Amino acid sequence: MENTNSGFNTKLIHAGDAHDQWGSAVTPIYQTSTFAFKNAKHGADCFAGKEKGFIYTRIGNPTIEALEKKVAILENGFGGIALASGMAAVTAVYMTLLSKDSHILSTSAVYGPSRSVLETHFMKFGVECTFVDTSNIENIEKNIRPNTKLLYIETPGNPTISITDIAACAEIAHKHGIPVVVDNTFCSPYLQQPLNLGADIVLHSITKFINGHADVVGGVIIAKDSEMYAKLRKTMVYMGGNMDPHQAYLVVRGVKTLSIRIDRAQENAIKIADYLEAHPKVATVMYPGLKSHPQYELGLKQMKGPGAMISFELKGGFEAGEILMDNVKIAMLAVSLGGIETLIQHPASMTHAGMGKEGRLAASITDGLVRYSVGIENVEDLIQDLDQALAKI
Repeated sequence: MENTNSGFNTKLIHAGDAHDQWGSAVTPIYQTSTFAFKNAKHGADCFAGKEKGFIYTRIGNPTIEALEKKVAILENGFGGIALASGMAAVTAVYMTLLSKDSHILSTSAVYGPSRSVLETHFMKFGVECTFVDTSNIENIEKNIRPNTKLLYIETPGNPTISITDIAACAEIAHKHGIPVVVDNTFCSPYLQQPLNLGADIVLHSITKFINGHADVVGGVIIAKDSEMYAKLRKTMVYMGGNMDPHQAYLVVRGVKTLSIRIDRAQENAIKIADYLEAHPKVATVMYPGLKSHPQYELGLKQMKGPGAMISFELKGGFEAGEILMDNVKIAMLAVSLGGIETLIQHPASMTHAGMGKEGRLAASITDGLVRYSVGIENVEDLIQDLDQALAKI
């Protein structure tokens, strides 16, 4: 099924699926490292790109290709590239678009390792990086340099849930000949499609919402056009960051319930955000579905729904955050997000601890900030769980 005019849920179920000669109802797992050629000419033509065929799983595999096609269709892109992890996807983008003495402009509230790999590895090779609050569009134009080669944004931002105007960013960046990459992990293609808003590349940690069951680590890159796709795929193949066929099989299975999972989690999140906003021990709640969110109107325009990610600031700071972590009973104290189970974590002591307090505060990641990934449990149970834990503070 390659019909891109079908509805989103139809694409979820059927797009990209590979069916074998035996009529398998689901995409089979091609658990093989290599593929036999029909003859010498077939092998030569496959290597030359003259004939469609599989050579070696690092280069391509039917199960992995089925996932790549599906996500590319969901994002309205030219093609997808599946990788072993979300960070493999991020690194492949950096490796493709950055070079010695180039500059990257990025969201300050970005996934911690997406920033750390620039500051600890790419800077060794002369790459310069600037992190700004991209939700303030003025910060984009004034921080572009002559050597800026990439604008990398994450929206909603991690973990502040700040929203960046993708279309406005693309307009400014393209005026300077700079490609725009959007980490769309928090929304998934169900709630946001950055390529439609002007981005050149979109990527996901498919560990999160796309797979949705906390049993696979993976990443995917989707390019808007064939030229960018070819560059990115070449990088992935040479780096060896390909996904495993069994990983791809599990994600193809998991993504088929993406919309109904997000619908349920989002329904829960709206009620939980309302509860938290009214709680006396909570200073602020960052959730795109609340009118108090600074970019509430932009969220309505850019996203199909507010999603299932909530961040909230406890009045008691760092200590209050630790107490809450130690007293929740249903929400699992764990990193990651986007699964059917509710997860809670404290960025200042966990995912963003490596940034240091000064760096965190510059990115609006305060000591009392809590990130809450809402699952599909009964919402009454989740609220009661938060209520009893907050009472301990």
